[in-house]
Amino acid sequence: MSALPPHLETAVRRARDAQANAYAPYSRFRVGAVLECADGTLIPGCNVENASYPAGLCAERGALAAAVSAGHRTFVRVVIVTDAETATPPCGMCRQALVEFNPALEVVSIAADERLAIWSLSDLLPFPFTPASLTND
Repeated sequence: MSALPPHLETAVRRARDAQANAYAPYSRFRVGAVLECADGTLIPGCNVENASYPAGLCAERGALAAAVSAGHRTFVRVVIVTDAETATPPCGMCRQALVEFNPALEVVSIAADERLAIWSLSDLLPFPFTPASLTND
């Protein structure tokens, strides 16, 4: 992992560990994610598929659920790893779930060969549905 920025090495390693636990018998697309909390805590998640496809869970939302259940609400970064040839951003549902907590969240995705892409969540989801969307000011 020497090609990675040093501040990402631990998060990527933890995301790869989570990816190893992914349950993806249908797509065979294993994903690991780590949500970095404002206090530096790293919360991992992996995708969990289900024969009833809508019942599956993405790695990013798995990490988010684990973080929130542990009392974390402030996040600075999500790190996503896959075995894809190119860095893969979160799906739309995960983008929407994450924007609730930090519209400016840094999104880091690592491809199988360790190449990375970095985005801002606001760039990936420019017009999110948020609680502010519900007001008629």
